Amino acid sequence: MLATVLHLHRGTPYVYQGEELGMTNAHFERIDQYRDIESVNHYAEALAHGQADEGSLLEALRAVSRDNARTPVQWDATENAGFTTGEPWIAVNPNYPEINAAEQHDNPSSVFHYYRSPITPRHAEPAVALGDFTMLMPDDEAVYAFLRRHGQTELLVLGNFSPEPRPVLISDAAAWTGAQLAFCNIDGGAVTGASSLPELQPREARVYRRQVG
Repeated sequence: MLATVLHLHRGTPYVYQGEELGMTNAHFERIDQYRDIESVNHYAEALAHGQADEGSLLEALRAVSRDNARTPVQWDATENAGFTTGEPWIAVNPNYPEINAAEQHDNPSSVFHYYRSPITPRHAEPAVALGDFTMLMPDDEAVYAFLRRHGQTELLVLGNFSPEPRPVLISDAAAWTGAQLAFCNIDGGAVTGASSLPELQPREARVYRRQVG
């Protein structure tokens, strides 16, 4: 869902190492496993000033430390995730036997294969590369919705950031009921909700395409 919103957005997106595999934060258990100077210094200073205990500091670092995005790329299920035959500068995430490039390469339902869906239109669809951007539902706290348009082509991009089903409450929802569903990150689509567009399932992303004018 996040990839869909990012890559269909206006601007220049990027893929940071491992996100196309769905790599996760490492959740290190000890401060000596961290290499990021800012994280290590913050930990030491907060402890010294009694601002927090060791457990709560480590919990915070598991969520926000930059080292979470610096663990070795998980290529396969061999030792060190196939990244090196030596000792990596920072520990490999222990979930590498399940999350790795080799496992996902031939799996059509993998995160790796889905990433091609939102990336491809940046090369093939002028509405993504060059189109206008219109924010929809700006006050909705769960659904991120926007419109991309170039010439006669419009794309409706929807992302449900909520763990609960959410309706799509845009003013011209009825006009999109016959539009092409370009792609969706949930197999089988979504059930019909109260709006004339299908209700979005938890963490669901949908992209519709139509010709106008």
